[in-house]
Amino acid sequence: MTAPVPRDDEPRIHSTARLKGCRLGRHVEIGERVVMHDVSVGDYSYAERHVEAMYAGIGKFCSIAAAVRINAVEHPMERITTHKIGYRPNEYFLHAPLDSEFRERRRARRVAIGHDVWIGHGAVIMPGVTIGNGAVIGANAVVTRDVEPYTVVAGVPARSLRRRFPEELAAGIEALGWWDWQGDRLAEAVLDMGRLSAAEFVARWKEAG
Repeated sequence: MTAPVPRDDEPRIHSTARLKGCRLGRHVEIGERVVMHDVSVGDYSYAERHVEAMYAGIGKFCSIAAAVRINAVEHPMERITTHKIGYRPNEYFLHAPLDSEFRERRRARRVAIGHDVWIGHGAVIMPGVTIGNGAVIGANAVVTRDVEPYTVVAGVPARSLRRRFPEELAAGIEALGWWDWQGDRLAEAVLDMGRLSAAEFVARWKEAG
């Protein structure tokens, strides 16, 4: 069998996507009508159609399904109105200043998503949430608090359902850090990813150094 060969590593961005102030890693795929503002996306991660994200860091090898919302827009509930007229009055009145303090508040509450995270269709990640490596977010979940690594969550609000792996195996995967491997090493390991169990993969590639 011919050994796998890495493809061209340039990001692939759909013509209808709108990106502003974003940083994309190698092999990143951005789908139809995706909107991102001030987002970093790690190597090999992809976002399907109609994903919206802002003020977020997304790790490597993340799978983001359609219609996901990362860092959902926050409105100032403590003010007289939650409407944007209170913080973006310039959209309605000439010479009215943008509320930079509120914008900075939004920027400060970034979402942090680890490596190898799967986010299901229609899920919403609220401001300030951190999602650990290897976590799985169920379809249509609303994530309002941090998610531990290798944990499956679902529901509104999202709650922990189970761990993907026993604690010792999860620690072994973390120590292996396969998401940081370069293309040649990944090419060597990629077939094992599909035919070995997680435990077998860790054991084999730990021995391989």
